[in-house]
Amino acid sequence: MCPLPPLTSYKDGKEPLGILFMRHHFYKILTTLSKICGPWLFAIVSRGIAAGYFIFFPKRSAASAGFYRVLFPDRGRWYAWRCAWRQFQNFTTVFLDRYLLPDPGAIDYTFAGREHLIAAVAQGRGGILLMSHMGNWEAGARLLRRNIPDLRLMLYMGRRAQEQIERLQKEDLAASGIRILAADEAGGSAFDLVEGAAFLKTGGFVSMAGDVVWRPDQQTVPVRFLGRTVRLPEAPFMLALVSRAPLYIFFATKRGTRQYHFSVTGPVAVTAPSRALRREAVAQAAQTYADHLETQVRRNPLEWYHFQPFLGPPADPPPAKGH
Repeated sequence: MCPLPPLTSYKDGKEPLGILFMRHHFYKILTTLSKICGPWLFAIVSRGIAAGYFIFFPKRSAASAGFYRVLFPDRGRWYAWRCAWRQFQNFTTVFLDRYLLPDPGAIDYTFAGREHLIAAVAQGRGGILLMSHMGNWEAGARLLRRNIPDLRLMLYMGRRAQEQIERLQKEDLAASGIRILAADEAGGSAFDLVEGAAFLKTGGFVSMAGDVVWRPDQQTVPVRFLGRTVRLPEAPFMLALVSRAPLYIFFATKRGTRQYHFSVTGPVAVTAPSRALRREAVAQAAQTYADHLETQVRRNPLEWYHFQPFLGPPADPPPAKGH
């Protein structure tokens, strides 16, 4: 079994951007001062930090700009860099809204597809909640628990030797009733997937990221995305196959200041009538997720916080229907 991908991994060979963004002690000081002065202080300071990383970490900036060149092929180079700048600035809202989450009335949201999860919970059936680095996944997880209190959620996250902000993040998630399963960057184990499968059998939901490959030796599956070949982590789709639990593709995107829209698809079954067809079943499920992700990225291009090279070479055109 392959190790599990973390939900918070924005890597370029060093620490993730989210961890570099605000160190533990600085974050604590900033949140304390913001409680006195108001959220505007948090917003201004965090935007300044984002500007610094955009300027002084050119590899990250260039990776984002390159992505927008592909997403908007008819626009010029400067438009792509402008989008990258706005992406970095938008990323600060993840931290600001995280700071505001403890206040029940601070963030408004709408929820499309909520009935799929409610029906599964009522029937005692579990599922795999496939998340992405789109919008604010943490707000999505925590507000999802508030919206459906009976939903039991296990969240796979990465674990590093120096977690800093991530440690606070995990503590807050655990306090909200979400079970955290951490996997080391050096690699998880088969027991990680076994524990997830056991949780699914009890009617729980396992949340995993579908859009980040954590390590070069991680098992992946190729898909088409924006006309390119990209590789997605195999683990979520393989877990769905072996556990016979359906996938629910979940997105949390912004609709304005402190306003989110959550959407979840109906259940996506990953089944194979024989062992020989397992690989094909996993590939089809991964492509279904990639198609949904592409739709969301086109609708909300500045909210996909993926700060590493992702797109591969041009993909072969999909086979014609009926062939």
